[in-house]
Amino acid sequence: MTDTSINNNLKISIVNIIWSFDTSNNKVLILLIKNALGYNTDKWGLPTTILRANENAEEASLRLIREKIGIDLPNFYTEQLATFSDINRSINDREIALSYMTYLPYMPKLTAGYGAKDAQWFEIDYDKDCFILKHNDLVFKTLSEKVSDNKFYKDIGKYDNAKYLTSDHALILRHAFQRVTNRLNYLPTILLILGNDFTLKEAREVYATFWKEPFQNIDNSNFRKTHAHLFTEIGTEHGKSGRPAKLYKLRLSLDLK
Repeated sequence: MTDTSINNNLKISIVNIIWSFDTSNNKVLILLIKNALGYNTDKWGLPTTILRANENAEEASLRLIREKIGIDLPNFYTEQLATFSDINRSINDREIALSYMTYLPYMPKLTAGYGAKDAQWFEIDYDKDCFILKHNDLVFKTLSEKVSDNKFYKDIGKYDNAKYLTSDHALILRHAFQRVTNRLNYLPTILLILGNDFTLKEAREVYATFWKEPFQNIDNSNFRKTHAHLFTEIGTEHGKSGRPAKLYKLRLSLDLK
């Protein structure tokens, strides 16, 4: 018989994948926090908050950044990624997650806010079937491409330990990397992590992370031919020795302030 009961204890959470860029080593970054409250205490994961009655999801994603990492951003670019509603995603409660991706230009200084013991930028590396997140001795991986969403949720209990990110965040991150990778050739919003302008070399370094190859393998001339339609030339780089590099910005109807 079909169960038509209504769950009055349903929670809606906001999960934010926050991207940035480290100019000192040209690494793409993702922000993770060490949780300080509830069942997930001391576990690392993506910044998360519960949607309040008096706010929409976009407002909650902005509040999340302010409360969890101490950054107040009145103007920033964010986009919804996906909704995660598997009945097994939360062990204690029925909880649906609305996930967002936010792009921060370069790497702002972090302050662990309410609900977080620590907040750190994790550098992105890659393996054959996953991406790797590293900060000092801490290493986490996105869910392997070999594991389906259904298989993961069926076996979610085995991922409930310190080796893995909390809840289904490894799976959410896999979706985030897939979204970014799939759009590199027509809507590379990930380049917003480079700020209002960037060189083609910097763009290639970002692309290389998601294409899982050294950026030197991406020929600059070919890259210009295949991707120049996505960028607008705005000037040249100043203050550096040698031939100045051309500066570009995304052909998007938005600018970081």
